[in-house]
Amino acid sequence: MIEKTETVFKSYAIFDMDGTLINSMPYWEKLGSEFLNKQGITDDLTDTLSEIETMTLSESADLFVRRFHLDMTAEDAKNAMERIMSDHYLHDIPLKPGIDDLLKQMRDDGVTMCVVSITEETLMNACLKRLGVFDLFKFTISCETYHTHKRDPWIYLKASEMLGAKPDETAVYEDAFHALNTAKQAGFYTVAVYDPASEKEWDKMVRIADCFIKNG
Repeated sequence: MIEKTETVFKSYAIFDMDGTLINSMPYWEKLGSEFLNKQGITDDLTDTLSEIETMTLSESADLFVRRFHLDMTAEDAKNAMERIMSDHYLHDIPLKPGIDDLLKQMRDDGVTMCVVSITEETLMNACLKRLGVFDLFKFTISCETYHTHKRDPWIYLKASEMLGAKPDETAVYEDAFHALNTAKQAGFYTVAVYDPASEKEWDKMVRIADCFIKNG
């Protein structure tokens, strides 16, 4: 079931994937401990896991190798963590509750949809196919493919161009404040999507968004 404010379905929609379409954030949050446990590290990891919250995957890998004297390079550790997440994308990360019904309703209402994600494109597509929603989208694109990020509106403007739409004809669904704000500033209709990982930003997201949906 989805709790939402009154939503105006635009003719076109751009969806984020992680935290918006799929419930992947808990897997990312547990990645550090999962990786270290596989290396036989069973100490209290509370302080270390708190320390890596704002780090990139490469920075986290470097810290783990140095702090726990792992017999591998930081690059090896990073690759191992990527393999763990790839396995989750391919096998067990689920759709968020209510998203399947929402997407099918939008399709039936004639909305043309795509996905824009920071996740690598091949992995993104494999995950969406496993979950049975890939064919609901006209296309998927990854920020990685274009060497960009969601603090730059370029990726949203590129997606709307590929949809054959203007920003004000297009709704952007995002679960992160920085991404939602980027789309808003670029002239898109914005929909805040609640995810526990962004709890601290939720009030800010609701204030700037045109509407919100909250999975319940």
